[in-house]
Amino acid sequence: MALLHQRSTLMLALCSSYFLVLLDVTVVNVALPQIGSDLDAENAGLAWTVDAYAVPLASLLIVSGSIGDRIGHRNAPGEASRSRLVGVWAAIGGAALPAGPVVGGLLVQGGGWRTVFWLSVPVVACALLPVARLPRGTSPAGRPGEMDWVGAALLVLALACAVVAIVQARTSPTWTAVLAPASFLALVAFVFAERRVTRPLLPIPRQSRRPLGLASLVAGLMNLCILGGLFLLTQVLQDVQGLDPLAAGLLTLPAMLPLPLLGTPAGRLAGRLRVWRTSALGLIVAAVGMAGIAATLRFVGVGYIGLAIFLVVWGSGIGILTPAIVSAAVNATPGSAGLASGASNTARQAGGALGIAIFATFAGPATGQHFLTNSCLLFAAAAGLFTLVGLLCFIASRPLPPRSA
Repeated sequence: MALLHQRSTLMLALCSSYFLVLLDVTVVNVALPQIGSDLDAENAGLAWTVDAYAVPLASLLIVSGSIGDRIGHRNAPGEASRSRLVGVWAAIGGAALPAGPVVGGLLVQGGGWRTVFWLSVPVVACALLPVARLPRGTSPAGRPGEMDWVGAALLVLALACAVVAIVQARTSPTWTAVLAPASFLALVAFVFAERRVTRPLLPIPRQSRRPLGLASLVAGLMNLCILGGLFLLTQVLQDVQGLDPLAAGLLTLPAMLPLPLLGTPAGRLAGRLRVWRTSALGLIVAAVGMAGIAATLRFVGVGYIGLAIFLVVWGSGIGILTPAIVSAAVNATPGSAGLASGASNTARQAGGALGIAIFATFAGPATGQHFLTNSCLLFAAAAGLFTLVGLLCFIASRPLPPRSA
């Protein structure tokens, strides 16, 4: 009984970290229009409000995963069991998404945008207290060795330069011209550095490179479109449609509710259909939702009811996709769970940071004449990308033909 209690406590604490990540992003998104108004910030400045958090988070995740592999992890036996546990993780973390817009709207409307930045303090305290009381148990042996700090620094540099280059494209094209090649060179240097060290940051076995690469690509694309879309949607509802923060938060609620509700069922579905088919299903459903959002925003006559319906479809697709694609990454490298989860989560957070930068740059300022049209085009483009990647996931689910002797 005590062991079961310890496992439940640890699982809840680990899930709360994911809860905090999603809560911070959604709460801050609701506050963005008021931040922009008070600080006289355009889209580039608003993008940095979120990306200043997302870039360090993405940069440290893969380092943390590698450290975990060296220290050792507790195992969850079997692919189906892992999928179910990931489903629970997605459900608990996903509960932040419906809470974020409502809590953010209440805080911004009641106490101003500065109050949203205090929200993390009680969540972190609630997560740390039970972890501090857990006994130090034994865990499967890790892989001792020095960290590849050079590779980690190059990866951070590549991501940071890429985000700055995109965000500043409209306001400072000179910086973009300098930092875009710098990001590419840092990425090339990272690849060369990984080949020369004895213990690379990403020691991916050859047979795992394709499935882990595809899982990371899908995870990154998922957050790219989610965070980029939410970044624009809150501005459309408040700056274009004239809603107050609470009303805008409540209107985005239909997109958030399916994630905690579908987390556990989606984990079970991934255990039955396998992760790639479930991922393909989630991507196609989300694509339908994004295409509907684009059409609804473009043609105002559809109204808020039509927007709410397509937000539910979008959120349902993401709710199906999230546990499946995380499980796909872990299953790709079963002997290195930290590496797989670190790569997947890094791709997600990096994708989110790049998504906010890309959507903010291409949409332009919310007060601009073409902001609404550009936002609709970005949602439509995201729907097309999801459809294409969904087809790739379906192809990946098909067994390879046997090799001839």
